[in-house]
Amino acid sequence: MAEETDAKEELKEEETSGENSVSESTETEKKEKTGKKESRTKKDTKEDKEVKKLKKEIEKYASKLEEAEKEVAELKDQYLRKQADFENFRKRMFREKEDSIKFANTSLLNDLIGTIDDFERALQSSEDSKDFDAFHSGVEMIEKQLLSMLDSNWGLKRFESAGEPFDPSKHEALMMEDSAEYDVQTVIEDYVKGYILHDRVIRPAKVKVGNPAPVKEEETTT
Repeated sequence: MAEETDAKEELKEEETSGENSVSESTETEKKEKTGKKESRTKKDTKEDKEVKKLKKEIEKYASKLEEAEKEVAELKDQYLRKQADFENFRKRMFREKEDSIKFANTSLLNDLIGTIDDFERALQSSEDSKDFDAFHSGVEMIEKQLLSMLDSNWGLKRFESAGEPFDPSKHEALMMEDSAEYDVQTVIEDYVKGYILHDRVIRPAKVKVGNPAPVKEEETTT
């Protein structure tokens, strides 16, 4: 009986020990699972934070990209407007340049129209009076008025050359003759008078030039 009792007690102890062992094993597994779960939860939480952070950055850059695209669209629109404005300005300037060239001589022509009117009146007067002297005086007066107007309004002057030293920049020699009267080449006669515009010769005078007579050999010998 004692042996049976001891066996039973040993069996109980083994069972108890087994139960304790199982309990400890279960407790360990629970802790491990809990630890894994906590670790996974922490990991998930960390990943969630990183994902949220990335999402915020993506949203921020997406917003910046949208703003940049709007700015680019606005700049492109401004550029196209400026380009259109410049093209219109260029066309307008081209038209104005053409007009300025086309009508550059308007003032001069208006002045000349007045002279034409004077000629018309002189011709009409000569037809009525048949007075040549009066007609000649009238034409002479118109010429003086025309020259005065061109000088005062436009800087155009007619110059006399007879008696002046020959100047190739102002005179074009059509004829030359030797003469003992002159020590240097001198304009003897104006065939066509020259004109100066603002101190620049725009038409040289066509003239006859007198050359100094060549020295004779006899005179040289004596």
